[in-house]
Amino acid sequence: MILIIDDEESNRLALERIFAREGWPVRTAADGRQGLEILREGEIGVVVSDLKMPGMGGLELLRATRQVAPQVQVILVTAYGTVENAVEAMKEGAYDFVTKPLRRTEVIASVRKALEKNELLRENTRLRQQIAQASPGELIGQSGELHALMEEARQVAPSMASVLLTGESGTGKGLLARWLHTMSGRSGRLVTVNCGALPEALLESELFGYEAGAFTGAHGRKEGRFDLASGGTIFLDEVTEMPLPLQVKLLRVLQDGEYERLGGTRTIRTEVRVVAATNRDPEQAVAEGRLRSDLYYRLNVIRLHVPALRERRADIALLARHFASTHAARNGRVLRGLEPDALAALERHTWPGNVRELENAMERAAVLAREDIVRLGDLPPAIRAATPNPNDVPRLVFTPGTPLRDVERRMIEATLRQCNGDRALASHLLGITARTIYRREAEWREGEE
Repeated sequence: MILIIDDEESNRLALERIFAREGWPVRTAADGRQGLEILREGEIGVVVSDLKMPGMGGLELLRATRQVAPQVQVILVTAYGTVENAVEAMKEGAYDFVTKPLRRTEVIASVRKALEKNELLRENTRLRQQIAQASPGELIGQSGELHALMEEARQVAPSMASVLLTGESGTGKGLLARWLHTMSGRSGRLVTVNCGALPEALLESELFGYEAGAFTGAHGRKEGRFDLASGGTIFLDEVTEMPLPLQVKLLRVLQDGEYERLGGTRTIRTEVRVVAATNRDPEQAVAEGRLRSDLYYRLNVIRLHVPALRERRADIALLARHFASTHAARNGRVLRGLEPDALAALERHTWPGNVRELENAMERAAVLAREDIVRLGDLPPAIRAATPNPNDVPRLVFTPGTPLRDVERRMIEATLRQCNGDRALASHLLGITARTIYRREAEWREGEE
């Protein structure tokens, strides 16, 4: 919402008509003090104020706004446009400075950019709140698909049941495994083993340990990963790549909680929770003879499927801002968000590498961005090249049972992106008023605070 502050009624009415044609909701005030009272209500995104007013002038109002509502962007208007006025206003934190007589196109362009900056700041605030509210290590997102996954994971975490995580590479299965361990309340450690990265002989000794003399070079006893994970969780990544002979030993651990070290004769008992993961279709791996069916049934007590990023596109913007902010901080920089064209390109991309690919793209952008905002040119060429096809209309996919409020929000947000933020055009396409869109956005913000 825009707040117009001017002591001359004719100026207020003229600006109000200009903004109303753009579909922007407007409030007006006759002086700075009245304007501050409206600002305290918290619905304003941009202030357009006259510089010269009786009582509280524009610069004094600007300083007060920085204290009352620091995210609000202030545009100052004056008939006394001098370089000194502009420099002083910018030093005090004004977003822009325009002179009378006002040119309609200039005012609209300035306000539109100020509204975009205000929305970026609000999005960053919402992002920090969402991340702060997430449990340690929880997958970040707001989509219905991720919400359903985490609800099931919360119920599973405290149990001793084996869990099989499925999903494409880069979706966050390892992060989910760490979260399951953290939320389990188990006193032991989380120990991770990549079953596809080691040859059979080395993998066996890593998993179960060995006794002195078990093989050439085995000069002493070595504890295995199951020893280290006792009382905790062992995460077997790429479990379908485990050699078949080792799958027999793993099956015994799952059935009886027992194993022997390589070269040993003493049976060791362990109390460990097993979480396994694969980016393959486990049923197909069984059919191909890569995974024993009896082991599959033991691992598949609880099955959690981590959706691909393209299946939860509602999370792309949130993740992109999170990764951009994180990697900017690591490199001693501050990024305040992404421009609409960059965000649109990210949401068009198919993401074969999933969340891992997105993080890499945002790390690159955080390093190469020349300004304090990520622009389209800062993204990798493959993502920039995913230009929209004019005949390709984006489609939203909803899971049956998705709450209507979530459907409405995703539809409005997707239409706004398609319209490059033009709320007047979006409202025509959706068959609602622009005021309805602003009211919904205000409700969403209130619900997240």
